[in-house]
Formats: sequence, C-alpha cells, structure tokens
Amino acid sequence: MTQNGWTPDELTRIGGATELKLASYRKDGTLRRYITMWTVAVGTSVYVRSAYGTDNPWFRRAVAAGRGRIRAGGVERDVDFTRLTADDPLHTDIDAAYHTKYDRYGARLVATVTGDQATHTTIRLLLG
Repeated sequence: MTQNGWTPDELTRIGGATELKLASYRKDGTLRRYITMWTVAVGTSVYVRSAYGTDNPWFRRAVAAGRGRIRAGGVERDVDFTRLTADDPLHTDIDAAYHTKYDRYGARLVATVTGDQATHTTIRLLLG
C-alpha cells in the first residue's frame, strides 16, 4: 500500500489503462453516470484533468461532490477528489506523464490536458 492508499498493482493497472471512467456522487448518495477521460499515475498518486477547463460539467460536479467512483484497468474504487493548486510543482511531472502516455493521439489533443490551462483542472484521486 502506498502513502495515498493505492497498491503498486492498482497504480500499474490504472496508469496503464488508456481511459478511466469517473462518476461523482450526488447529494443523495447515488452515482452520476460515468464519463470517460484520460488519466495518469505519477509517483504514488493518480490524476485526471478536465480537457475543456473548469466549466466542464463533470469537473464542476466532481469538485462540488468531493467524492466519486472510478473504473480503470480492472480496478473499481471509491475516491476522494482533491484539486492541486495551479503552482504545485507536480504539474511538470503530470504534463510529462500525459505526453508520454498520450502523444500518439496528436499534439492538439494532448494540449487540452497539458500546460498552464490544465493546472487549474488537475484532480488527485485519493482512496475514499
């Protein structure tokens, strides 16, 4: 178990998955529908970013809820959503991980989840 609760196997499986499905919890405790996104594992943590900024509906709901459920690489877990600050030094490593994993899809697509605009939409997924 890592300091963030993920096992090394879960980090490998989630980090190796091309896509992650994420659903936030509603106030009544039920899950919203899952949405599909890219994800990276950096160090002992798992991260997602909103490709279309902070106004993206899934992002607003996730931040408001603070909790949700993810599925990726055969792993399904409840998670807490924690936003990184825009000046967190981890953004450089997170950008690099996105480039390494997803550059094969083209610079234009990867640019939606990397760089300065993406720092405001970075969420760390912590085991809930």
